[in-house]
Amino acid sequence: MITEAQKKQLLEQFQSYLDQNTVESVLNSDVINSSSLLNDLSGLKSAINAESNHFKHSLETLHSALLTVQQDNKVLAATLTASTEQLKQQHEELKHNMLLELIEIYDRLNSGMQILQNYRPVKSVFKNSRKKDISFIKRFDQGQGMTIRRFEQLFHRYQVSKINCLGKPLDPETMIAVETSHEKKLENGIVLEELRAGFLYQNKVLRLAEVKVNRRD
Repeated sequence: MITEAQKKQLLEQFQSYLDQNTVESVLNSDVINSSSLLNDLSGLKSAINAESNHFKHSLETLHSALLTVQQDNKVLAATLTASTEQLKQQHEELKHNMLLELIEIYDRLNSGMQILQNYRPVKSVFKNSRKKDISFIKRFDQGQGMTIRRFEQLFHRYQVSKINCLGKPLDPETMIAVETSHEKKLENGIVLEELRAGFLYQNKVLRLAEVKVNRRD
């Protein structure tokens, strides 16, 4: 608890402070502090403006970089799409050529099969070996038949189908007439014979069928 002596001492110190500091000195001191405060605020404002401009410039740089990246991505995507399409086209062309080669082999096997089926050894020349020859031809014919069926299974797997021509009107999109014949009982343009088989790949023409058609005139 403050004693009377201590209270008296505090009052004397306060009175002495008031005697030493006039109103003018206090006002002058406030002006100086306000000016300093304004200067500090002005400097802070300048610093904030500088940081704002720097941030704005950084945003513009990032935006420009983003636009560049987006444009590069579009070009890259277009290039990738074109390359993918080109590779796909090359793959289809390679498959197309491979299937044509297989069809050529298939044609030769069928031709050989027909020759074997129509072949008959001459009795007077092959009298002693005729039975062996017939047995050999039969086994060879069976082997050829198995190979041909294997090709047909392969064609089915790759969606290759034979064009059905016989007895139908000539279709210029799938057939080509290389020979004509005259059958009065049949309509004009009817396919009479298939000279070279035609094939479709995924319902598109792989090879045109070469046919003989009827020509009434």
